[in-house]
Amino acid sequence: MCARREFLRCFALLGVAVSLVVQGLFAQDTAPPQPDGTFVVSYTEALRPERFSARKITIPDVGEYKVLKGDFHMHTVFSDGSVLPQQRVREAIHNGLDVIAITDHLHLASSSLPEEITKQVDRNRSYNLAKPEAENRKLLLIHATEISERWHCNALFITDANPIVAATGDWKKMLAIAAEQGAFIHWNHPGERNRTDPSAQGKASPFTADLEEARAKGHLHGVEVFNSFFYYPFALDWCNERDLVPMANSDIHGMEIDIYGRRNLLRPITLVLAKEKSLESVKEAFFAKRTVGWAANMIFGRDPWVRRLFRACVQIRKTEEGLMLRNRSDIPCVIEANGKTSELPPSGTLELGPAKKLIVANWFIGANKPLEVTP
Repeated sequence: MCARREFLRCFALLGVAVSLVVQGLFAQDTAPPQPDGTFVVSYTEALRPERFSARKITIPDVGEYKVLKGDFHMHTVFSDGSVLPQQRVREAIHNGLDVIAITDHLHLASSSLPEEITKQVDRNRSYNLAKPEAENRKLLLIHATEISERWHCNALFITDANPIVAATGDWKKMLAIAAEQGAFIHWNHPGERNRTDPSAQGKASPFTADLEEARAKGHLHGVEVFNSFFYYPFALDWCNERDLVPMANSDIHGMEIDIYGRRNLLRPITLVLAKEKSLESVKEAFFAKRTVGWAANMIFGRDPWVRRLFRACVQIRKTEEGLMLRNRSDIPCVIEANGKTSELPPSGTLELGPAKKLIVANWFIGANKPLEVTP
């Protein structure tokens, strides 16, 4: 009998010890004992999701220019998006971006409200809410909006969205007001009308007379070559033919993790070649047309900036056997040489035989026109 009691006592003590060990492993802290002798154990760490540090995207400087990573087409609950402006800032930081523009639609701001109330809504609200968060996290935030009349256009670097929305119904006047504020204006998703029409897939939307008029007046400066999940190679030719700035933007409405997943390096990003990390320098780079698009493992933009970016990212050294390529960036390259295709992965190397010309098959300077370089 005594032996049985001793066994039960030892077993009970062992249970207490195991319980304490488990609590120590999973609990973050234990509250002080309550007056009745009970206590509360916190399982905060056990239940907390895995923490991810902000992604760092490696791209070397291009000569005197820093390569800033940006997304200049985003929506929040203040138009037809589903997240708060502050969340867009946090998502951008996690994605390794340096600069963003929240471009809520003017005509959809608080659209669930009666019209008499909607007219009084401050269209700068999303920018003003996101700004403190951006400043705290050292993310560049551009004051911007989307003009969604006739053609959808984003106006970046505005000073006040309210005078623009006051001109609703007159697309040209809205662009003119934004331009008077010093805005950089780009045309969004130029193939939008083709996206749901299978018979029109791959066909260019027309660059109409009113768009050409806006461009000639200095009221249109760029065009999205990539929007959301859609690539418009014909728009890259427009950039070359009409001296426009190529853009690659997400046009994101939902949560980043629902649309692209966690820190997806294939999501669209506009690379801005800026003199420094500042809003003034980003604006100067836009008007100087120093941008390159990056999405779905493709680089696309105007020569010479695509070429200069490649030279900065990829070192080419001649060897006794041929060529040694070293990628100093996180941008993948597909190299064609002497009829053979090889991959040069991010931060990787590639050995090739002698070659007089290299074709970078996933870097484009025109529609279906890959970059060609000489070693």
